[in-house]
Amino acid sequence: MVDDVRAVYDGFGHRAGPSASPAEMSPPGGAFLALYDEDGEAIAGGGIKRLDARTAEIKRMYVVPERRGQGLARALLLALEDAARGLGYERVRLDTGPKQPYARALYLSAGYSELPDYNGNPYASFWGEKTL
Repeated sequence: MVDDVRAVYDGFGHRAGPSASPAEMSPPGGAFLALYDEDGEAIAGGGIKRLDARTAEIKRMYVVPERRGQGLARALLLALEDAARGLGYERVRLDTGPKQPYARALYLSAGYSELPDYNGNPYASFWGEKTL
């Protein structure tokens, strides 16, 4: 994922941005989900981390390029929302950058409302929120 994003956003990973560490995307406040193909190969993944007692943030959603356009991103997004709900969160937030218009379209079609920058991500141009 990092290699693909670095190819789109020059300097990705070198400038300060919102954190998404393994510890943050682990219980008790977070989770990380992966989708695997029939051969056991990871083809998509994403995490959730705690922002506050009522709000989680979806982080690092990724589908391998050769499997895009098959509905995996939507399935992953729904699974992440379910995981956040299961952890007791009432809403989720996320962001995406200007060079990822398909991600923005997915989030809007999934019921996310645009909101002002909440996390200072220098790569983002869209910030969204959804009540679970």
